[in-house]
Amino acid sequence: MTKNANLQMVVSFVYGSTRLYNFLDDNPLVFMGDVAWVNDPAVIRTMPRMTAINSAVEIDLTGQVVSDSVGTRFLSGFGGQVDFIWGATIANDGLGKPIIALPSATKKGVSKIVPFINQGAGVVTSRAHVHYVVTEHGIAQLWGRNMRQRAYELIKIAHPDHRSELEKAAFNRLKVMPSPD
Repeated sequence: MTKNANLQMVVSFVYGSTRLYNFLDDNPLVFMGDVAWVNDPAVIRTMPRMTAINSAVEIDLTGQVVSDSVGTRFLSGFGGQVDFIWGATIANDGLGKPIIALPSATKKGVSKIVPFINQGAGVVTSRAHVHYVVTEHGIAQLWGRNMRQRAYELIKIAHPDHRSELEKAAFNRLKVMPSPD
């Protein structure tokens, strides 16, 4: 099979159930490629209407994304997140959508949108490259926004139990109230 941009899915590795493997087996809409090609931003940018959806462990009020650790404890590698975020950002057709998706809180109720990233955690995706953040409470558009607007957008999609606390933290950190303006 050739490297064809008309495919619906291009993947380099999968891990999952028998059902997933059966879906992928001989599926003409799926191309299984070498990670060096699949994760190349120069290739990613050529995919029409490229939507790159990546996850996060936490995100701070300015949009810095941690996806590989909780503090100093590593959970995984960051894989191709940086490559896909950048590839979607520079998409040739101008329709790329780099998205960070995460639940607003952990199963124990701890907010995943935080005033500051945990000490020792590494920023995988910088705030300069985050366009959209999605939780079960909505979508925050961060691209082109100043710090006050970013905090406002992120607080809107935080778990309702944490919004007041995040507003206070945003004021303390930014010295202004979060605002859409």
